[in-house]
Amino acid sequence: MLSKIKQISEKIRSDKGPDKTSDKYIVALDIGTEFVKALIAKINGSNLEIVGVGKCHQQLTDMQAGAIADISGVVANCDEALNQAEQQANISARSAIIGIAGELVKGTTTTIKCTRKNSTKPLDSDEFDQIIALVQERAELKAKKSLEWELGGKTIEIKLVNSAIVNIDIDGYLVTNPIGFQGKEIVIQLYTAFAPLIHIGALEKTAQELDLDLLAVAAEPFAVARSIIGDDPNANTSAILMDIGGGTTDIAVINEGGVQGTQMFGIGGRAFTKSIERELDVSFGSAEKLKLAISTNNLSDKFKKGVVAAVTQTTDVWESGVELALAEFDQLDNLPNTVLLCGGGASLDLVVERLEEGDWYKDLPFTQRPKIHYIHPSDVSGIIDSTGKVDDHTYITAMGLLRVGMDTLFQQGTKTTSSLKDKLDRVLRK
Repeated sequence: MLSKIKQISEKIRSDKGPDKTSDKYIVALDIGTEFVKALIAKINGSNLEIVGVGKCHQQLTDMQAGAIADISGVVANCDEALNQAEQQANISARSAIIGIAGELVKGTTTTIKCTRKNSTKPLDSDEFDQIIALVQERAELKAKKSLEWELGGKTIEIKLVNSAIVNIDIDGYLVTNPIGFQGKEIVIQLYTAFAPLIHIGALEKTAQELDLDLLAVAAEPFAVARSIIGDDPNANTSAILMDIGGGTTDIAVINEGGVQGTQMFGIGGRAFTKSIERELDVSFGSAEKLKLAISTNNLSDKFKKGVVAAVTQTTDVWESGVELALAEFDQLDNLPNTVLLCGGGASLDLVVERLEEGDWYKDLPFTQRPKIHYIHPSDVSGIIDSTGKVDDHTYITAMGLLRVGMDTLFQQGTKTTSSLKDKLDRVLRK
């Protein structure tokens, strides 16, 4: 089945005429529980221009809690979304960045203190690489222990998907590029995201069947954070980013321009639909229409009371998930007072109202009631849309994946010590 899809895909792409694919284009695949979204972007210096957009609905059995459950089904959906984007862009993009989500994706910030033997020797890139490797090793062990605890002692293989420096401190002095500094004690805070190898393998297989060159797999909340932070080395943005998808809610906290960590839990838009399906004894398709009718004020009096009651029950559970996820960021004295929303599930008015009016924040370290805003595509730094189709908060994750793709290309092209500062600014720290 997979090979047949691949043959059809290659034939469709070969029929488009001359292949304009070059290093100037990258494609982002946001493989969500409800939809696959494909964005093709042209690289213009340090900026990106979206030239192709595609979208395809997923079947109920294709995804489970943000992870691929049926590879052949997901491949077919990705192929449809890619074909739409490629026809609009009139190019066949091959370099791809794919997002990964799910409760078993672990993103955390690890702090490590290193004492140097020779404090008068300027720090060079080799020594710094060794320090980073040590931090990542400890972070991996921490992630493995967390997963083993959640899975009842079961050992699981994991792989690093993203890494970003939050802070570097040398003898109490905060620096952005440590190379060339002298000092005895180095304290590094490093954000790392690890994902189960089986989930990454499914994404790699998907890319292979689609004949894509996989640049990287990115934790989706990290990608959303990258979309907001951008490339400004002096960025001091502080916010809670909340991507409410079909199968999961992904949360990232950025503080003064650095990614503090990410948390995910398995409640998204599909959970609200299922609660309506169960409580009103209707089909899933009918329940989905009733859910959407809440926000468009098209809900008939016959169903309104039951639908609102069913959604409210799930919202109560979802709210508790938000509280528990944010409680994990105990390394911060205070949480940012701004919450930025994206994802299809964020379109549900009752969820937004709960964030705006509920008491969920009172037992968390906020200095005031958080202000709730949607992330708009125009808020994403360095990415413009020339198609007119990237028009709301549901495309932010895919735009963030494009940014991570740019980071990856830049990192691959960084070979010399002279450009290490730019590498730290654009790839690790930000």
